[in-house]
Amino acid sequence: MHRTTPLVAAVDIGGTKIAGALVAPDGTLTARTQRPTPAREDGATVLAAVLEVVDALRAEPEWSRVAALGIGSAGPVDASRGTVSPVNIPGWRDFPLVPGVDKHLGEQGGAAVPPIVLVGDGPAIAAAEHWQGAARGSANSLCMVVSTGVGGGLVLGGALYSGPTGNAGHIGHISVDLDGAECPCGSRGCVEVLASGPAIARRALAEGWVPPGRDATAAAVAEAAKGGDPIARASFERAGQALAAGIAATATLVEIDRVVIGGGVARAGEVLFEPLRRRLADYAVLPFVHGIEVRPAELGTDAGIVGAAAAAAHAVGADGWG
Repeated sequence: MHRTTPLVAAVDIGGTKIAGALVAPDGTLTARTQRPTPAREDGATVLAAVLEVVDALRAEPEWSRVAALGIGSAGPVDASRGTVSPVNIPGWRDFPLVPGVDKHLGEQGGAAVPPIVLVGDGPAIAAAEHWQGAARGSANSLCMVVSTGVGGGLVLGGALYSGPTGNAGHIGHISVDLDGAECPCGSRGCVEVLASGPAIARRALAEGWVPPGRDATAAAVAEAAKGGDPIARASFERAGQALAAGIAATATLVEIDRVVIGGGVARAGEVLFEPLRRRLADYAVLPFVHGIEVRPAELGTDAGIVGAAAAAAHAVGADGWG
């Protein structure tokens, strides 16, 4: 690669970790860095952790080649104002993330501050999987992350569609159970309340599942389900049903033909995907949504960083990024 090819700095902010890297136009990640997310602390403390990641990237010799800084954050976000209100980071409500990062970089002096592009974590994952992962070749797809929360992003007409504020495709907060449990977002019966990792574990425990040791996690429920435990299998059945209902609703609105699912819960494999596909056939029955293809994500934990970089590169028209 020619030395002057522009790079993009990218930061991926989630409820448990803040990861960063410098990203090349071929998707190669270098200068990786990571900090835990102090999600239960005040907003300034969370911002300080983000700035530690940004500063670690800025200290790299190749920072001078950075054409943009992409930030993918748990949502909701408001990309037009640069603010974030992640459901799983209570200290951030309408928090001015982009202005805070921009001000900090400006105070450092030296190199010019690159353009900062904010995108929701769901659209970031969609951008990544469409560029290099399981959504390649699909002009209309939904890419999801099922983990501590449930998020998503849309590719429509062959391009990332993030909407006016950067939240389009936020499938985790579609209500699929009108009288269901209250969601942290304030609504009831959201997909996230039924299909996230913590929701799967809570349901199994409530039904009498006994975790091995203290490992009351969705991963432990998945292992029990693979071993034939009926309570564990029922918990994943319910999660698959909720995901299927949300996917079918999304497909009916925007006519997607492929769904890509990643995140920690997706690592359960067919324990999740089998009931999801089966239930999807029950919900997606109209001719124009029948036969939606469901695939596991390919990019793993790097998807948020890769997608934030891709979204930023395209927003600023970085040379060599296609």
